[in-house]
Amino acid sequence: MAEENIFLFVPNLIGYARIVLALLSFYLMPCCPLPAVFCYLLSALLDAFDGHAARALNQSTKFGAMLDMLTDRCATMCLLVNLSLLYPSYTFLFQLSMTLDVASHWLHLHSSMMKGAASHKTIDLSGNPILRIYYTSKPVLFVMCMGNELFFCLLYVLHHIEEPAAWLYWLQGVCAVISFLKAGISVLHLITASRNMAAVDAAEREKTMTKTQ
Repeated sequence: MAEENIFLFVPNLIGYARIVLALLSFYLMPCCPLPAVFCYLLSALLDAFDGHAARALNQSTKFGAMLDMLTDRCATMCLLVNLSLLYPSYTFLFQLSMTLDVASHWLHLHSSMMKGAASHKTIDLSGNPILRIYYTSKPVLFVMCMGNELFFCLLYVLHHIEEPAAWLYWLQGVCAVISFLKAGISVLHLITASRNMAAVDAAEREKTMTKTQ
């Protein structure tokens, strides 16, 4: 039987397309707001399709999970860097958002992998109930992720529109609430992942102490 090429799995090919779209978006951000936002949101939207493809084709991989997570984090981080240039007085808040987003997801992913999970989206159902709903309810996960991304995208778009329509401000207000809630979930990520890591450390130390006795 020929060895499978993990890099050519359909979900990973979708992941590469997401990276290309994100890079194109970053390149267009200084000059072309609407095309830049279109490419950015399309890249974010494809995140849902690579997951469906992975499950449908039985092509879920740890490489794909890492690629997915890193693309999400790096894309949001680059958008926030651009927002820091457009809204310099809010730079600290954007930096705080970047730090919380990257740190919480990285620690959550690492602790999940240490516990044997195939993805950071596969969690112990006996764990935190909020995270359980967040990761097991597809509509909740989609609304939270897209609402958060749309909030930052609207900040970028509104900066380039001289007279924005009223409905854009209403939409931004709704997305702001979602973004705030997602930040709260990131804090839960940090707390839960830290406890999981501590539990793994405690178990390993107990095992080592038992062997030395």
